[in-house]
Amino acid sequence: MLNAIAIREANLDDLEILLKFEQGVIEAERPLDPFLKEGAIHYYNIPAIITSEETHFIVAFCKNELVGCGYVRIEKSKQYQKNPLHGYIGFIYVKPNFRGNRISTLVLESLKIWAHNRELKELRLDVYSNNPSAIKSYDRFGFVKSLVNMRIDI
Repeated sequence: MLNAIAIREANLDDLEILLKFEQGVIEAERPLDPFLKEGAIHYYNIPAIITSEETHFIVAFCKNELVGCGYVRIEKSKQYQKNPLHGYIGFIYVKPNFRGNRISTLVLESLKIWAHNRELKELRLDVYSNNPSAIKSYDRFGFVKSLVNMRIDI
């Protein structure tokens, strides 16, 4: 299956499908996060991500079907951190019927190469602590846990 998967930059013609992917991410994460508001929500300004000079947004496709996506955005690190800039990984999504084929690994590897070519020294991402399948995928790629974000209702 992997040899049938290709990667290319996302473009505005992909918007309709990427909006569906975004809802797939939200649908998967809604049970993990009681702080998400009810009703229709959006995580991303997809046209802005696609057209940003600081972001590399890619899609994975099989034949002519989009099956996954992800982006890396150049961000400023906190002034006390070793690397002044880092790559922030976001919107990693693979269509359910294509999961288990390491498509996210292909996407992450492509994003890592782009970031490396821009002389970034680290990548970061956020993942829900109660999402073991995503954590396993990121662990397998080489990410390590860092900070834990905690909340409380008041």
